[in-house]
Amino acid sequence: MKTLWTPWRIDHVLKNVVNGGGCIFEPAGNASHAKEDLLLYRDRDCVVLLNRFPYANGHLLVAPARHISCITELSSDENLQVMKMVGQSTAILKKHLNPDGFNIGCNLGAIAGAGIADHLHFHVVPRWTGDHNFITVVSEVRTIPEHIETTFDRLIPDFISLYTNNAQ
Repeated sequence: MKTLWTPWRIDHVLKNVVNGGGCIFEPAGNASHAKEDLLLYRDRDCVVLLNRFPYANGHLLVAPARHISCITELSSDENLQVMKMVGQSTAILKKHLNPDGFNIGCNLGAIAGAGIADHLHFHVVPRWTGDHNFITVVSEVRTIPEHIETTFDRLIPDFISLYTNNAQ
């Protein structure tokens, strides 16, 4: 028997609140990035986080900075900036993780599958041929081949560069 270690999930399993009860898309402070929050990028328009409970390695969440629940509430500028960030995030994942494809989308409302229904966000999920095997189907367990902090360290230099370029 092999053991699958996922220590970052213990807070979720024990129902501890990782971020102090606030919205995960609105981490405290105003830092452009913060490893403890898995915050890769934040500016006045957008937030990019690594998903703490990913479907696949490198699973990102891209959200408007403003706390809204529906895509219809985005201003034209917010819509442009969020979609631009989805594209830039996809490019960074391609560069560092070399996936065979992506699932990109959002779920509007709890009934549609949104785990956090009150803050609009998009999922950017890298996919590889054969990335999910029998264990997902039989045991409802996902296997993530790289520790989330290693993935953060791999991606953060490009998001810092992106932030610096966008701030100019």
